[in-house]
Amino acid sequence: MATPFNVAASAYGNAAKLISQVAKGSEPKLGGSDTNSDFAKLLAQSVQGVVDTGNKSDAMAMDMVNGKANVVDMVTAMTETELAMETMVSVRDRVISAYEEIMRMPI
Repeated sequence: MATPFNVAASAYGNAAKLISQVAKGSEPKLGGSDTNSDFAKLLAQSVQGVVDTGNKSDAMAMDMVNGKANVVDMVTAMTETELAMETMVSVRDRVISAYEEIMRMPI
């Protein structure tokens, strides 16, 4: 059973809202209880960490082009970004797999 496109789009939309709420400095709100809020905050911080790592890598690449950065520093920043993206994709795949497993459970 494949995950419907609208479910995936909704999940990415929710993640984008969380990131924008954290960027504005407000508390992310995904659900009604404290547990949901804590999870939403953790998720938003994790995604923001990946974005920050990517921005750092981009800045390092631009410094390298302008002759202001060391090659070793740039490669390290690119590797950190790659690792962060692979981790995020792995977590996303696990969440989708868990969702699909829950959907297969008999009620």
